[in-house]
Amino acid sequence: MDRKSFWQSGHRPTLLSSFLYFDISFMIWVLIGPLAVIIAQDYPMTPVEKANLVALPILGGSILRLVLGYLTDYIGPKRTAQIGMLVTIIPLVMGWQFVQSLDQLYIVALLLGVAGASFAAALPLASQWYSKEHQGLAMGIAGAGNSGTVITTLFANRIAQHFGSWEVVFGLALIPIIAVFIFFTIFAKNSPNRPAPRTLAQYGNAFKQRDTWIFCAFYCVTFGFFVGLSNYLTIFFNTQYGLEPVRAADFTTTAVIAGSFFRPVGGYLSDKLGGTRMLLFLYGGAGIMLASVASLPALPVVITLLFVAMMCLGMGNGAVFQLVPQRFGSEIGLLTGIVGAAGGLGGYALPLVLGRLYQSTGSYTPGFLVLSAVALAALVLLAVAQLSWRNKWLDKGGKARLEPAADTGVQI
Repeated sequence: MDRKSFWQSGHRPTLLSSFLYFDISFMIWVLIGPLAVIIAQDYPMTPVEKANLVALPILGGSILRLVLGYLTDYIGPKRTAQIGMLVTIIPLVMGWQFVQSLDQLYIVALLLGVAGASFAAALPLASQWYSKEHQGLAMGIAGAGNSGTVITTLFANRIAQHFGSWEVVFGLALIPIIAVFIFFTIFAKNSPNRPAPRTLAQYGNAFKQRDTWIFCAFYCVTFGFFVGLSNYLTIFFNTQYGLEPVRAADFTTTAVIAGSFFRPVGGYLSDKLGGTRMLLFLYGGAGIMLASVASLPALPVVITLLFVAMMCLGMGNGAVFQLVPQRFGSEIGLLTGIVGAAGGLGGYALPLVLGRLYQSTGSYTPGFLVLSAVALAALVLLAVAQLSWRNKWLDKGGKARLEPAADTGVQI
């Protein structure tokens, strides 16, 4: 069979558009995370209240991903993405001009979730242009929009301190979202191979599939831990190591870079070596690193440990979405929304776990031990689940099955 190389197949302008949409949306989604330390100077908060504030955008993203996943299926990923970017403008304007209390800030935080829901449109838009053997890299490149978190952690607190106002950060964020909207509108295209819309019954059937829940659990750990830590680490460095807001955010940036830019690497290696093989290694690595962070070592050591942990999580995101299109190829829009929502719920829970355990024990050790245990539990679940996947829809190690097996039993 004559198979095209990755760069000869697909649609590169759409892949770039998907990346930019995802990137700028992630930048906006996590705005409150690094700013929380500065915001607390205007609105004093307990550890739990800080955790709630940085967790709310993730919760909003989880809920709205199901909505955008549904719209992606029915009106197409391009139009859904355009709607998402326009709606994202609303909480930015609110945060810039209309916040007068912590309760109002909570509302803005929740509405920022629409930016996080970009996942449900950006990834199908890219994925539907590429064949099975290129899914890991295509989804990894589009998903590398996680790197938008780097922009926020690196610049948000600097801008706030320069202007003497955290509100102005929301106003300035309007510029890139409008620019990307224009670029996206011109260059992005829906794939001609986009599957037909699914019925409501088929949506219900998706939740009856055991593998749907398994992938939700996997992404709860890889993506959930990545985005949860991206939002919370500035607070962690400020509280545990006494760092000033800008320096705390800079160290967060170091960890976020690992998770963001290694996502395509995880997808690429999963294409070559197999997604399940990669995930087993990555869950083990993340579990060990997080357990080591629980000892709260010296600052240079903890930064190194978090860098490696976030690298494992970022690569794990790419590995999970090398597997999902193989198991649910014709339902990728639907499953992207469902699995992405589950990942967001994991990200919502992580700051609450760390914040509440810190407030009750006075230490971050119990929280990081819990995170480590969850990562290792995901490893065990994968080791068991892959036994039933072999020779059905997946080849050895999790590589793509390029020729359909007889009776895969995977249709929804």
